[in-house]
Amino acid sequence: MQQCKFTLLITICFVIAVFAVLPVKGADAAKISGEMKKWHKVTLTFTGPQTSENAKLNPFLDYRLNVMFAKGEKRYIAPGYYAADGNAGQSSATAGNKWRVHFVPDEVGRWSYTVSFHTGENIALGNKRGSATAFDGAKGRFNISATDKKGRDHRGKGLLKYVGKRYLLFSETGEFFLKGGADSPENFLGYADFDNTYDSGELKRQGEAAGDKFIHRYEPHVKDWKPGDPTWKNGKGKGMIGALNYLTSKGMNSVYFIPYNIDGGDGKDVWPWTEPDEKFRFDCSKLDQWEIVFSHMDKLGLMLHIITQETENDQGLDGGELGPERRLYYRELVARFGHHLALVWNLGEENTNTFAQRKDFCRYIKELDPYNHPIVCHTYPGRYDEVYTPLLGYKYFEGPSLQTNDTHNQTLMWLDRSASSGRQWFVCLDEIGPAHTGVKPDKDDYEHDEVRKKHLWGNLMAGGAGVEWYFGYKFAHNDLNCEDWRSREHMWDLTRYALEFFRKNLPFTQMTHNDELTSAKNDYCFAEPGRIYAIYLPSGGTTKLDLGNYTGSFSVQWYNPRTGGKLQKGTVAEITGPSSVAIGQPPEDSDKDWVALIKLKS
Repeated sequence: MQQCKFTLLITICFVIAVFAVLPVKGADAAKISGEMKKWHKVTLTFTGPQTSENAKLNPFLDYRLNVMFAKGEKRYIAPGYYAADGNAGQSSATAGNKWRVHFVPDEVGRWSYTVSFHTGENIALGNKRGSATAFDGAKGRFNISATDKKGRDHRGKGLLKYVGKRYLLFSETGEFFLKGGADSPENFLGYADFDNTYDSGELKRQGEAAGDKFIHRYEPHVKDWKPGDPTWKNGKGKGMIGALNYLTSKGMNSVYFIPYNIDGGDGKDVWPWTEPDEKFRFDCSKLDQWEIVFSHMDKLGLMLHIITQETENDQGLDGGELGPERRLYYRELVARFGHHLALVWNLGEENTNTFAQRKDFCRYIKELDPYNHPIVCHTYPGRYDEVYTPLLGYKYFEGPSLQTNDTHNQTLMWLDRSASSGRQWFVCLDEIGPAHTGVKPDKDDYEHDEVRKKHLWGNLMAGGAGVEWYFGYKFAHNDLNCEDWRSREHMWDLTRYALEFFRKNLPFTQMTHNDELTSAKNDYCFAEPGRIYAIYLPSGGTTKLDLGNYTGSFSVQWYNPRTGGKLQKGTVAEITGPSSVAIGQPPEDSDKDWVALIKLKS
């Protein structure tokens, strides 16, 4: 009897394995790879026309692959791309007959797919039908089981999405996202281990790069690479993978980077095309290697903050218009990387496109992106009204990417103005100035007092969604030549302390800025009045809190933003409403910054 049960079990497992992927149309159906689990990447690879990156009939421009994925009433149309030999990240192939699409299913159960594959002059740029070719019309089915991931891994958290609130939300866990991460180096992808990646310009500005030519190697972080981590081409990539491991170990969850910094850009070392002066042919092996890195970021819990251009080159594609170069560029970015669960599209650093152009970019990206990732825009200080005011209420735009030294006030203003417009934005701080300073290395400013007080806590206590740190060009490991994120190790710690306070102690999505409730000047009050108050005192000391008509007893505890750790007792353990009440002093170092946490005692 035991033998019969064992045989039956083996048979059932075999049947499940066979029917996990159910092709319908024979040889035309896709080869499906991936773990076949909810929120995990499912990749469909098709055998189609034999061609190359430089073929006369352009495989990027003159073919268009779209795949519709369906389950019940759900429909997602994911754009695909030319994949050379299907293994270009390892082989460096420039030719082959493989075509590919990625998809992340958001439900357990059976999914189906239907393929549209057409060819025609410039067909990838728009809705022109062209001619059906090769595997057009292929269909298939596959089964998806529950994810097995937990912790930081985005595959256990689900899609990070905009939900009309001040914070983005992970759709699987219902966890709201507070950002802390690296804004520098902006040319993170200018890395020597990627194919066809080099410094294409004579960069000679003082302090911004190491000599006339510079390319990243991240050698200080090779030691942070771990056995089992990804590499490509017989061991390449350890420095970059190790750097991401390190950033994760410090509790950070976001990285800012530019995939296009030529045509006058600062670094002149990052482009997705086969050559720096090419705009219609993409480097299959380089982009596959980027995908290896981005997939590792998913596992580590690092959001991709993709800055699609910078101020120096935002007129470089089609003279700033939504023309053929830009359309194809956006399409390839979405097709190759849009499946990543935590991703924000940024219209550009210090963006100078027109209002009409920005709206066109937003709408076009949203039409391409089946996952509806948030779109933001970065701009110069002093140009906030010009850039952001016309976008208030626009249904394809989700928020500002602030560059400011007036962090608290700017965060307050754009949260309030967007709420009044009927479409609440999430507001992040992504750069502080001046450009030559930013966040200094620890050896030059270990305490980071100004950055911590004005900017880190300034954003979060206004209801902001988090921060990324820019490194000024007059200091070591700056925005273009940073090789070692340990240069700001203490800044990562200070950022983590702030994020931990919010996550562990506050129902922050229910709280709002209420600076008017305290008597101290230049402090910040974040509250759900009558229930909970957080008061940040940048200069220490004490304040009175206006409890209004709320009665009852409130506990008073203190948090040290310089060291993190547990809540502590101050000179007053409890206060009672109503009206304005003194909250007492922090437990020690009363001349330094502290956070008072005041909660209604149930």
